[in-house]
Amino acid sequence: MLVVMSHTATQDDVNGVCAAIKAMGYTPAPMPGAQRTAVGLVGNDGRVDDSLIAELPGVAKIIHVSNPYKQVSREWRPESTIVTIAPGVSFGGNDVPVVAGPCSVESEEQILESARAVKAAGGVALRGGAFKPRSSPYSFQGLGKQGLELLALAKRETGLAIVTEAMDDEGANLVAEVADCIQIGARNMQNYSLLKTVGRLGKPVLLKRGMAATIQDLLLSAEYVLSEGNPNVILCERGLRSFDTTSRNLFDLTAVPVVHQLSHLPIVADPSHGTGRRDKVIPMARAAVACGADGLLIEMHPHPDRALSDGAQSLTVDQFGDLMHQLRRIASAVDRAIAGAPATRRA
Repeated sequence: MLVVMSHTATQDDVNGVCAAIKAMGYTPAPMPGAQRTAVGLVGNDGRVDDSLIAELPGVAKIIHVSNPYKQVSREWRPESTIVTIAPGVSFGGNDVPVVAGPCSVESEEQILESARAVKAAGGVALRGGAFKPRSSPYSFQGLGKQGLELLALAKRETGLAIVTEAMDDEGANLVAEVADCIQIGARNMQNYSLLKTVGRLGKPVLLKRGMAATIQDLLLSAEYVLSEGNPNVILCERGLRSFDTTSRNLFDLTAVPVVHQLSHLPIVADPSHGTGRRDKVIPMARAAVACGADGLLIEMHPHPDRALSDGAQSLTVDQFGDLMHQLRRIASAVDRAIAGAPATRRA
């Protein structure tokens, strides 16, 4: 339920509504706006009797949120949320940030070379896994805490924001010390304990859609983070498990306009995991910007043939540079811009 206050409502009126909501056993969530304040009622999983609130001073109207997800819905917040993870790196506005880097942090030389290439091409944030969930227990699992230290080193040298994944509660606390944004991977999208933990940590969260998750599943997972008091969630489309083996996943770009209609949260696209094929990443990255994605996650490796994970879907440095130039033209065509200073094209 959402209580919309009159534009003439006083702070005492807002406080009165909050007190009434508390008396009903729920939690009030005041949301000051440019012209008027709304107060959300948090903690209900069904329709609430509004008779105790409707006639309170300053109340203009009451909206019953019809979706099972509340705080992430457009009904709750009509205007789009902009999530800022670092100075100059925001998702949900006119600028489209590009987050790029290797699948895994492998060595100091590799991550620094990657970070420099991302920076030179105009990317604004560095991705790279210190903790890696892998299908096989014998695959490279990441460098762990050492990987986080190397990401911190790359940030100091290049100034890039850091986006990296947390796999469990303990790892989330370690990641929060280094990362500007905590990534929750597809396999953990419905790890509700972890979602609550990152919600309490307060750092921006990038939440990837699960491999067999509906849009409603994704939005309900985001609700877990917001319900813990963290409004800074970025959703991510990264492909669904499909019967077709010609690509790694089915890259569902319809999720972008659908999420924009249902939720105020920004949504980014990951064409690297979405296709699993280097030759498909560039065209699908272009398509993602064209359809309105609020950012991109791109896997790029200085030497993809030697990558310890996901080399087949990682762009080379030159390919990434070319992609960034193409994305600027496409963004301009849809009245947006790629975040970051344009880089000088190679001869």
